[in-house]
Order: sequence, then C-alpha cells, then structure tokens
Amino acid sequence: MSDQLVRERPAAAVKPLVGTPLERVARLRSVILDGGDQAQTLRRLPAQTVETLIDEGMFRFAMPTALGGENASAVETVVILEAMAAIDASVAWNVMLGSEINAMAAGGMPKAAAKEIFLDNPRVVMCGGGGPGGTASYAIAQADGSVKVWGEATFISGCHNSEWCFLGAPLVKEGEEHTANPFAARMWMLHKSQYEILDVWNMAGLRGSGSDTVRTVGGVVQARHRDVELVTVPPHYDNPVFRIPVPLRLSYNKVAIALGVARGALGSFVEIANNKIPFLSASKLAERPIAQHRMGEMEAKYRAARAYVLEAMHEVEEELRAGAAAPSAMTTQNARLACTYGANACMEVVDVLHNAAGTSGMQMASPLERKLRDAHGAATHRWVAHPLFTDLGKILLGHEAGPEFAGTGGPGLGAKR
Repeated sequence: MSDQLVRERPAAAVKPLVGTPLERVARLRSVILDGGDQAQTLRRLPAQTVETLIDEGMFRFAMPTALGGENASAVETVVILEAMAAIDASVAWNVMLGSEINAMAAGGMPKAAAKEIFLDNPRVVMCGGGGPGGTASYAIAQADGSVKVWGEATFISGCHNSEWCFLGAPLVKEGEEHTANPFAARMWMLHKSQYEILDVWNMAGLRGSGSDTVRTVGGVVQARHRDVELVTVPPHYDNPVFRIPVPLRLSYNKVAIALGVARGALGSFVEIANNKIPFLSASKLAERPIAQHRMGEMEAKYRAARAYVLEAMHEVEEELRAGAAAPSAMTTQNARLACTYGANACMEVVDVLHNAAGTSGMQMASPLERKLRDAHGAATHRWVAHPLFTDLGKILLGHEAGPEFAGTGGPGLGAKR
C-alpha cells in the first residue's frame, strides 16, 4: 500500500473491537512505534497505520455508542491519548485530532446526516479547524440549497487521513466584501473531493502529524449537509463531554499528548541511565547523584501535572453530571489552568531529562531526541501555550474573565471570597 490513504475495504467493513481502548493501545504498541518511525520521513502517518487504527476503533472511542463509538468521558480520553503518546506522539496526535473532530461533529449532527456519515461508513475520519490561511475565506449560498466555499485553513492535523474537513468561513452574498473575521465564520463540512491539501508541513515537533494546509476553491457543501455544524448546542447526547466549551475541549485533548510524551521520556531516561557509562566514568549514569536527583524531581513534576489535569477535568464532568448546561466560570478557569500548566510542565520534564542524558539524548536514534521536539510541539499549541498564564493570572488578580474563560457565569478563580 502506498503512503497515500486508500480505503481498499468496503465502507462498512469494521472488525469487532476486542478489549478496552487502553488494552488496544497496549496491543498496538509495535504498530504505533513503526508508524511513528515512518511518519518522521513522510511527515504524516503511513496509510497502513491509519487503516489499523481505524480497525481498532481508535478514531471512534469518544463518539456516542449510538453512532458506533464508546462514549469515553473527558478523563478517559486523556488517559487513552496519554498512553498512546507515551509510545509515539505523532501517531497519538493524529488519533487525538481525528477522534476529537469525529466526536464533536457527532455530538450535534442531525440524525439523517449522522446515519450517512458515521453509521453507513464506520471507517470515516474527520479533520478541521486550524488557523487562517493566506486569504480571507468566505462562503456563498447557491440557488439549489448548496453552499460554495473559498478559502484556506492551516495546521489541519490528520488531513491526509480524513474523508471530511470542517473549514471556517463566513456566509456572504454574491459580490459582498468579505474580510478575515474568525468570529463571523461558521464551520462547513467539505468532502475530500472538494478541497486540496498543500504540502507545507515541515516542522520538527510532532513531525508526523500531517498538519498541512487545506484549500478549497468553490468547494461544494451539498444542501443536505448545509445545516451540519462542527459543534451544536444543545447536543443530542447525554455524555457531559458534549457540553464542555470548545476551548476547554480542545485543551484537555492537547495536554493529554504532552502528558504522554513526558511519561515516555521518563521511561526512556531510565533505560538510558541504566545502560550508559558516561565518558571518564567507571559507573553507569544511573549511579550518579545528578541523574537520581533529576529522575526523582521530574517524576514528581509529571505526576503533579497529571494529577492536576485529571482532578480538574473530573470536577468539570461532575458539575455537568449534576445538571449544569456548561461548566461554571471557576471550573472552566481551573481546568484551563491545569491544561496549560500540564503541557508546559511536561515540556520542562522532557527538557531536563534530555539534558541529564547528555549526548546520548541528542542522537537522532534516541527516543529522547524525538520526545524533546514533540514536547515543545505540544506545549506551543494555542490552547495550552504559555501566554494563557497571563490571561488566567489576570483573572486570579481580580480582572474580569474574557469570553473564552467565562463559563456560564458565577465566581471566577480571582473572585473575592
């Protein structure tokens, strides 16, 4: 099979799933390792890896059971993605994005469209979102009820794996002036036959994520898909995940990858330290006090970050299970702070271990070399990047929370108590 994604099996051909998602991740370890290695050259996942991941339901675990998914909670999603990212972050990033967009779209999709998209084709994978392209995107309604879309979206991870892409564009009238205004855009579901992929992704971190640019020039959204949105409120399903605000939903998926990279780096450092005898030394690196100190310190930092993320997301879900339409401001802000801290703390964990490993960690064949790049790639993502500390710190100091952090109202982290 070539490195281009080919659906050689019938659309309905899926294997019965065996075991929990975590058990399947463990069973797929060799597949994930091999796919991650190939992805370093391809800059996206090899097709056979994608097909195996589809066979094992890894793009569907967060979807509703009524649509063929496993209805994973937010906490379960973090744990599943973390386990995969500990093996290889690029593979996990593709799964994170595909499972995320699949679930977000499924949560509010009209039943007729959901049957067509998910039940009639259980191998489907979606992508979307990204950043703005070089020109302003726009959409124009057509007389037959369809919509044509023009524009670009950058950093569309997993686009090579996907059959559908959600691309943001404001709906304008023919001849009307249009400008790049992300707040006026809505997400249009375009079939892969209606857009092209520009081969521009050439990054070091998360190198195999296939985060290329998607461009459409008059791509057609069929009339029956015109009302399909990436997120619909209220959703059609009871899982609290579908009521988590989009910024937070995008955050906990990203920190899951960062946690996995740190966890994998800790394991790699143990292996290096127990096999490396440093230059001009008579004992292994594991016998050196500095290595022991770094190991203990970074294990604690990883565990603290993980505990904070899981605790914060558990609180979000508990609030929603109790009947809230959306998380409160305080719960939202705490979870965003946990995700931001988690991603950046995990980057520090990998930085310190990479340094402590010396030249062994710098070798291109070393797992720590790739994990260093991937840790930085995950921590620079907009939804968990360090500038968010400023936004959240302002709230802690009593400033009013902006829309991204406001939740449904109520006291924020910085409110007087």
